[in-house]
Amino acid sequence: MSNKSEFLWYIPNDVKAGHRGDSAVENHNSLDTLTSHARALEEHGWKGALIGTGWGRPDTFTVATSLAARTTTFEPLIAIRPGYWRPANFASAAATLDHLTGGRVRINIVSGKDNLAAYGDSEGDQAHRYGRTKEFMRLVRRLWTEENVTSAGENFRVAESTVVPRIQVRGDRRHPKFYFGGASEAAERVAATEADVQLFWGEPLDGVRERIARLKALSRELDRDLPPLEFGLRITTLVRDTTEQAWTDAEAKVAEMARSKGTGWHDHQRVLAVGQQRLLELHERGDVLDDNLYTAPGKFGGGGAGTTWLVGSAEDVARSLRKYQDLGITHFVLSDTPYLSEIKRQGAQLLPLLRG
Repeated sequence: MSNKSEFLWYIPNDVKAGHRGDSAVENHNSLDTLTSHARALEEHGWKGALIGTGWGRPDTFTVATSLAARTTTFEPLIAIRPGYWRPANFASAAATLDHLTGGRVRINIVSGKDNLAAYGDSEGDQAHRYGRTKEFMRLVRRLWTEENVTSAGENFRVAESTVVPRIQVRGDRRHPKFYFGGASEAAERVAATEADVQLFWGEPLDGVRERIARLKALSRELDRDLPPLEFGLRITTLVRDTTEQAWTDAEAKVAEMARSKGTGWHDHQRVLAVGQQRLLELHERGDVLDDNLYTAPGKFGGGGAGTTWLVGSAEDVARSLRKYQDLGITHFVLSDTPYLSEIKRQGAQLLPLLRG
């Protein structure tokens, strides 16, 4: 696999214990516990971790800042929502954290539905929601790369705005990368023009191939004026010492999901977005697609990256991830539960095969 590929994990950032089958231990979301995850990621070869967002969860930026302060190389991929933040406030906060950490900040822009009224936000239809996201991303990037920025858009205004401290250019990295998801036409048009990395859920290879081709064509059609769009995969990877043990454990997990009616797995099911609906429908094509993409969790509401799993030995899963890499995927956000032990297991067994 190309040495350009990057491998991140996932930190659930949830006040409820037992997220997606994780160990339901006391103080599961304490700073000490979350720090143990971040430090394990450093020690086992991971670049960093996605930290989830949504009203009713701990504030993602605060969690990311705390973990960055307790680590040295860990790079938080901080999920944030336009509307929860205003562009200038966010640009300043992220620039400050990027400065204090020596350039370790990454940003995941989330436009999915949320409890907006709880924090005083509102938005219109899909066109308005993604129009606002596009404007937010474009303005934040300007605030990071220009001085004395004046902008009067449909949703946000700033006048003579200069963010301090300035983002330090590091090689070809001018600012923190914007990761972005979404499978609707409106979302893809935003990704094609504004995102740095388009994240896909764990779809079969043919679906990912088709979407990459479409996004590249859209980038040309919409006169993208940024470096070429990069692509990432957010997926569950269930790795065991043998293929047989992996499938035994995967089927046992799904049986438990069926028994508990998916308790702990529903954080992406408040409203079914286009991409989530695509995932939940995959099991209609079969419980196993491609070589080892397990779709059965979707029968019981797996939710997001928990809807489809790559299952097998480290060699099996590495072989499948290489096929995604051959399509043009260079950013991988993997996970399985229990999160801490799987950070170590997959860091030891899977990552060396992907870097070989």
